[in-house]
Amino acid sequence: MSVQRSTFIFACILLLPAVLYVLAIVAYPLVDTFILSFTDASLRKTTNWVGWANYEKIFNERFAEVIIRTFIWTFFSVALKMVIGTFGATMLNAAVPGRSLFRLLTMPPWIVPMAIGIFMWGWMYNGQFGMISGMLQRFGLVDGPVAFLAYGSTAFWATIITDMWIGVPLVTIYFLAAIQSIPKDLYEAAWTDGAGRWYRFRRITLPLMVPAIITMSMLSLIATFNSFDIIWILTQGGPSGETTTMIIDTYQTAIGSKKYGEGAARAVLICIFLSLFCFAYFRVTRRLNPEKRA
Repeated sequence: MSVQRSTFIFACILLLPAVLYVLAIVAYPLVDTFILSFTDASLRKTTNWVGWANYEKIFNERFAEVIIRTFIWTFFSVALKMVIGTFGATMLNAAVPGRSLFRLLTMPPWIVPMAIGIFMWGWMYNGQFGMISGMLQRFGLVDGPVAFLAYGSTAFWATIITDMWIGVPLVTIYFLAAIQSIPKDLYEAAWTDGAGRWYRFRRITLPLMVPAIITMSMLSLIATFNSFDIIWILTQGGPSGETTTMIIDTYQTAIGSKKYGEGAARAVLICIFLSLFCFAYFRVTRRLNPEKRA
């Protein structure tokens, strides 16, 4: 046996556990969900093949609203994370007294268990004893208690703010690492030429952060698009479905209504959207990297 062949066999043996893991944890559930989406599977003992019927059901006016709402919810949540994360990373990178303490204070939203943090925000949004409503009344901005989670418009933005609060620390630390990797010589040369802080940020920091921003935006987009805990704990998709996103609707259909076939069709649609996002991400990164494009 040649050395090249033995090396190939050895490499295959090393890769086998990872391949088996991917097949068992990712490939099999994905294929099984795809097959299930073409059936009328439910709590009944018999399962019949229904073809595209489940997909025809989800493309109605109600689900179209759910899709649009999901994209709006994801867009604003991710955009706020990126903007606040960029601003926070820039401030944490500045040479100010107590910088280490400020960096430490950015971590609690990410360190605190998600459920506890969400319950805390639910208490703050409460109209009767919540802190936000109480402060608004004290400063005379509202006449009475404001139940933020009881109305569709306010509940929608309340869930976005909560998701932003949870996600900003990771974005900030990631962007801070990206800023600190920028060569200091560029800033020194710009400072020597008389460039101000805003000019240095606009011409040096921001352009060199573009790869990090694109990568974090994609990671945040996938996590936010699939975000379940925040909306479910705060509103369970209410009031009147005003905070129901695709992942919430999928759960309510498959688990709540026990319509596993229809729920699987919704899950496949979510997978398709996320695959398109990933495809767009790889296209963008390929354009930004001349070596890969060549």
